[in-house]
Amino acid sequence: MVKRVLMFSGAGLFLLLLISFGAYGETKSGLPKELSNESKKCVECHSSTTVNIYQQWGNSKHFRANVGCYECHEAKKDAKGGFEHNGFFISVIVSPLDCARCHGKEAEEFMSSHHSKAGRITGSLDNVLADVAEGNNGMKTKAFPKGVSAAAVNGCWQCHGTEVKVDANGKLDPATWPNTGIGRINLDGSEGSCSACHQRHEFSVAQARQPDNCGKCHMGPDHPQIEIYNESKHGINFRANKAKMNLDSAKWVVGEDYSAAPTCATCHMSATKDMPVTHNVGLRIKWNNRPAHPTLANETDKQLNLESTKITGDVRMANMKKVCAACHNVNFVDGFYIQYEAEMELYNEKWAIPGEKLFGKATEVLKAIEGKGYAGFAHKIDYTWFEIWHHEGRRARHGASMMAPDYTQWHGNYEIAKHFYGEYVPELKEVIEQGKKSGKPEAQKLAGELDALLTEVLNSTNHKWSLGKEDPDVMAERMKRKEDFDKRYK
Repeated sequence: MVKRVLMFSGAGLFLLLLISFGAYGETKSGLPKELSNESKKCVECHSSTTVNIYQQWGNSKHFRANVGCYECHEAKKDAKGGFEHNGFFISVIVSPLDCARCHGKEAEEFMSSHHSKAGRITGSLDNVLADVAEGNNGMKTKAFPKGVSAAAVNGCWQCHGTEVKVDANGKLDPATWPNTGIGRINLDGSEGSCSACHQRHEFSVAQARQPDNCGKCHMGPDHPQIEIYNESKHGINFRANKAKMNLDSAKWVVGEDYSAAPTCATCHMSATKDMPVTHNVGLRIKWNNRPAHPTLANETDKQLNLESTKITGDVRMANMKKVCAACHNVNFVDGFYIQYEAEMELYNEKWAIPGEKLFGKATEVLKAIEGKGYAGFAHKIDYTWFEIWHHEGRRARHGASMMAPDYTQWHGNYEIAKHFYGEYVPELKEVIEQGKKSGKPEAQKLAGELDALLTEVLNSTNHKWSLGKEDPDVMAERMKRKEDFDKRYK
């Protein structure tokens, strides 16, 4: 890869293009007048040895712009991961810094986004699961002589990305390559992978705009956005009207070039009548629904030292409302957000806040009982609480945010309630009993504190119904609604 360029825009990018392509002849746009001699040499061979790649490139806008293999894969002699190939020094990996040579604005937005930091998962709870509970150190490579978990390599790292490593001979380590994780940490120090969304070598906008493109990673029990989208009216309309979506349009403004349905790109990235395209997909999202508690997206950005922390949650919500307004009236949009915010508050107040307090105290009890023998995710209660917030809590919140009621209800709120009352509370009582019977004064003290906390939570307004203590007035109102309903349908 070319590692000599960082960020350019406007006149700076134009000047860079003139310098970079000067050997090939320039047009007024700064693009090469014809394909470079180096890329012509690549084509001579690859048109027969890797015909699929050659044809994909031939279908791309790069082909028409005379941007070929060498312009993307060229590397300096001292570049990490670079190697000699038929008289040229090249690199397999094309990083965002390489794409920035021509796509400066897009690369800068992407590298400033939460997406590009996804490779930092290696220090998270999810990766601990993959390293320890799910895996072992059985996969040994030159970069990992002591071993690394194949569960992490094949799972977490393929979506989130990982740090690409090279061995002493300059070869890419097989534990870290191939990898198109969106937060891949590249050999030039940049974070991110443009090809996570823009598949090589065609880089089709129609492909990138497909909902399934995002579904490679945004799916499954903990963040089923693609399943939620497919269930929603948006997804139903997309499938019914795909031929009307004008996916190949260069402009692709919602409400102008198409109006049958939105895709993921429509809402999170693409242009509207009053907003430009953005490659920072977080700038239209008020809430980050990944943590145990709903967290303002700009607060998450602050933790990552991103400039976008200055863009508040209310501004981000206003941005998304502009997208919604391309198809819906203001009353519809405002009503939806009132419903969504109410779901967020319900989840946080009823489940996340008390649940996290209870788990923290239960963990203290278990550590006091087991001492140095304590290990996280070695107890059933660890998994129960983890799935309540990490799976079911996320599903309820994501389902509400994307208008998929079945995910909000039966895959979300119902599962939370079932596991909170049916599993979590009984398991907390078991921990209390273990602590009190342990014979260890510290464990007994902490078990008493957990017992008092659980009693407090279960007797609170949100949970006292489970002890047969539902507020009589609330119960009477609920029964009245039931009677009215029964009368209506007699």
